[in-house]
Amino acid sequence: ISELPFCMLYSLKFKAPFVKTKLVFLFIITRHLQHQIITRPRIMMDSSLSDTPCEVREGFILLGRKGVYKVEKFLGEGSFGKVAKCKKLGTDQVVAIKIIWGSGQMEINALEELSQINADDHNLVKFVESFKYKKYTCIAFEVLDQSLLDFMEKRDFHPLTVEEIRTIAWQLVVALKGLKSVNLVHCDIKLDNIMLVDHVSEPFRVKLIDFGLAEKIGHMRTGATMQNICYRAPEVILGLPLDQSVDLWTVGYILFVLYTGSFIHGWDADYNILRAMVKMQGRLVEDNIPFWSCHQLIHSCLDKTKLKEVEQFVDLLKRMLMVDPSKRISPSEALQHPFFTMGRVQPTAGTQTTNPEEPPNWVCVELVTFTQMWTKNQLLSFQLFSLAVKFH
Repeated sequence: ISELPFCMLYSLKFKAPFVKTKLVFLFIITRHLQHQIITRPRIMMDSSLSDTPCEVREGFILLGRKGVYKVEKFLGEGSFGKVAKCKKLGTDQVVAIKIIWGSGQMEINALEELSQINADDHNLVKFVESFKYKKYTCIAFEVLDQSLLDFMEKRDFHPLTVEEIRTIAWQLVVALKGLKSVNLVHCDIKLDNIMLVDHVSEPFRVKLIDFGLAEKIGHMRTGATMQNICYRAPEVILGLPLDQSVDLWTVGYILFVLYTGSFIHGWDADYNILRAMVKMQGRLVEDNIPFWSCHQLIHSCLDKTKLKEVEQFVDLLKRMLMVDPSKRISPSEALQHPFFTMGRVQPTAGTQTTNPEEPPNWVCVELVTFTQMWTKNQLLSFQLFSLAVKFH
């Protein structure tokens, strides 16, 4: 807007004095500048968000409710967003901040529930705070070392020893007991979500992370899809009622993977996972529909001094991997299992362990019978499925 032409036109049209016309011009210009100052930052913000999935970069400053954080580097990213290592300015505290594309309210709700119990005592990641950055939700946690998946990949999935697995198993079961105490189910336990705290100073000290899919016990919807497909409990695949037993199944499956260095079945589809279960555990018996047999693969060590430990470990696995969730062992029962109590102190975080031994030899296959109480239609559907697999 040019001052002189505006004033002349305004004065001629409204027959106003020139001084008054100039005041009107200044008022309009002032409002225009105010509008530019207020709206331009918003326009810049929106355009930057539309061009990139996450605009946070190294060196950015994030303003939290409990402090100001500087992004030092990114630790990883996934479908949820990114995780950045950040330093709290004015202190020596370093945190991991999860930057979520969305509200992240489910995870925040779960973390608030977990704040009722001690995170260290229950082997759960320590929650620092949550806050908003533009349209993102930021959740700050303690910094941990590496995931069990990364750790196993670095060693080409070379199996762990029974002693190492005992240490990890104890901590995971304690974590599940802690979750149960606040009425929560994790629903997404996997190697990626189990973190080593500091493998150099505290070997095999682990913590459970990522509560973005956590559910309240009793609020779990029958037929809901949850858990990574490779770790998925049979009742999830078959659309049966769900409870905390889904987490026990997954922990048992993970312990099997750590001991053998391999997965029981593939990662591709529910059909193929069920097909593998049927091949390994057998199919429904027509004349006794509520019961079906499971061929559970077990390992034994050639070292007879460790045979009893291995037998107890396999027994714990079988109790965790019961196909009928109502028969599955509970966290409290698992902590009293002989695998943890037989002739030695209960494992503690940071216990020194021996070097990894060679993978055990296959010794035998044991027949285990599980009782499965399903509705007649569900049993019939699974029976037809197992017959189809048999002739596939």
